[in-house]
Amino acid sequence: MLVTIASGKGGTGKTTIAVNLAVAAAAAGLPVTLLDCDAEDPDCHIFLRPEGLTLEPFAVEVPAFARDLCDFCGRCGEVCRFNAIAALKDDVLIFPEVCHSCGGCWEVCPRGALKPAPRVVGEIRRGSARGVAFVEGRLTVGERTPVPIIREVKRRAAKDGLTIADAPPGTACPMVAAARGSDVVLLVTEPTPFGLYDLKLAAAVARELGLRRAVFVNRAGEGEEELRAYCAAEGLEIWGTLPDDRRAAEVYAGAGLIVDELPHYRRVFEDLLARLDGRPE
Repeated sequence: MLVTIASGKGGTGKTTIAVNLAVAAAAAGLPVTLLDCDAEDPDCHIFLRPEGLTLEPFAVEVPAFARDLCDFCGRCGEVCRFNAIAALKDDVLIFPEVCHSCGGCWEVCPRGALKPAPRVVGEIRRGSARGVAFVEGRLTVGERTPVPIIREVKRRAAKDGLTIADAPPGTACPMVAAARGSDVVLLVTEPTPFGLYDLKLAAAVARELGLRRAVFVNRAGEGEEELRAYCAAEGLEIWGTLPDDRRAAEVYAGAGLIVDELPHYRRVFEDLLARLDGRPE
């Protein structure tokens, strides 16, 4: 099962839920893989502390230009929707930073003057800790989009057991790339006006993708009425809550795990596992 932990905004507690859920699942004897798909700002490793990390460069394909083969017909520039190629009268300019690696330019080139060439844009990190297999995508600072590396991280998902993907915040292409193909998207929110507004956006995206949706309320407490009313009207089940507890914030600030340092909250993640497994709580 692939579960994506997502949210409409940053700071709701996605990583907290993802890492604590992964550790709780491993403690229950389940094979677990944790994917950190927030490639622009990965932080699951801070809490999981994986060991035996291996690093693998990640490259995308961009066009390489062979001037001696080109007749400057301009077809490559015409096919590029992203303006990554400027076909001039006697030259072809390539802007790899905005290339989407679609391959259209070298497919339409009648003389083979454009060929795919690798361009390293980040790295994949792999390790393990506490029975959790860990995979992280890390985009090189300054690169345009994390979507290709997110897709590569998701290819490392285990075929068996539980895979938990910590998605990038928001509702743009990176979140969509992380959520696509999931068995369920768990939308982490908070009972604030901002939290509810962004939950609505994220829930709408997951619905458009045809994905099963559920909600987890972090920092639950005062102001939940409107949030719960929206979930009821939208048919969204609330699969878990963590209260607005200063101790939980202190554990997080110290890069600790709630299931370790506040064991009375372990049941929250055990109940969440039961929901994912389809068993009664």
